[in-house]
Amino acid sequence: MTATAVTPETSTPTEGLSVCVLGLGAMGLPMAQNLTTVATVHGFDPAAARAELAASSGITVHPDARSAAAPADVVLLAVRDGAQLSESLFGENGIAEVLSAGSVVLMTSTVGMGVVVEAAEKLAELGIGLVDAPLSGGPARAGAGDLLVVVGGTPSDREKAQPVLDAMSSTLVVVGDKAGDGQAMKTVNQLLCGVHIAAAAEALALADKLGLDLQRTLDGLQAGAAASFMLGNRGPRMLQAWDEDGAEVLSRLDIFVKDLGIVGKAAREHHLAAPVAVAAEQLFLLGEAQGLGLADDSAVIKTLAPQRPAQD
Repeated sequence: MTATAVTPETSTPTEGLSVCVLGLGAMGLPMAQNLTTVATVHGFDPAAARAELAASSGITVHPDARSAAAPADVVLLAVRDGAQLSESLFGENGIAEVLSAGSVVLMTSTVGMGVVVEAAEKLAELGIGLVDAPLSGGPARAGAGDLLVVVGGTPSDREKAQPVLDAMSSTLVVVGDKAGDGQAMKTVNQLLCGVHIAAAAEALALADKLGLDLQRTLDGLQAGAAASFMLGNRGPRMLQAWDEDGAEVLSRLDIFVKDLGIVGKAAREHHLAAPVAVAAEQLFLLGEAQGLGLADDSAVIKTLAPQRPAQD
């Protein structure tokens, strides 16, 4: 199937649509708040403070994941990894048992193809669909319905989830007709993102060693052929990496440890050499080993240039 990118139409309420968002953290809460414009939204988060914020936003908050998911036509699931996906769906307190036949799980995390395909097969036995829809964009974009979402899923499952997908995204890219296709596309995306961040860090670290003013260097690079989204987006945050508090955490460094691990696993399974991705992964692993895992991923520059630049 040829990938199709569309710009969703302005969201309008869908009568009777019930959506559940499990996890009301930095991304989950703004997504849930945004979805109240098109549906009745149920939610669950184990943190009382997040649940209180959700309740004040018109979200029906439940005491556990099962009670939140039970009335939903679409369950938006954001988990850290494949193990959490399996546990949340099929574990001791998994939600699969309480979902109605004909409902759809909307999987928004980057966890790799295999576990998503397996989950889709198990859910299908229960008459439940899975739309594989990993996304890109931070909390502000999530709250504005301005995310990039890449989607794999059967046409019938995508149709059920369409009002939610439209409300979440400014750009929706349908990459395939089965669960796992979205993960495949996001894996390729994360290869490029991780490599670009690592390359930006290496370039700015070299500029520092050469005695260049880093802000002027960044401005000059962004004006020419060396420009990239990640250089322009992460570069300024890399210049903040040596501050006492570092850059604001918009995307954690350990996320790229996970994502580039998924890239490497996929490449090995398909007997494809990926030396540049492996080199980038090592840089992020070094950062994690140095205690930077919870820092913004721009802090990866500190693995190459641990000290504040001399010109500062």
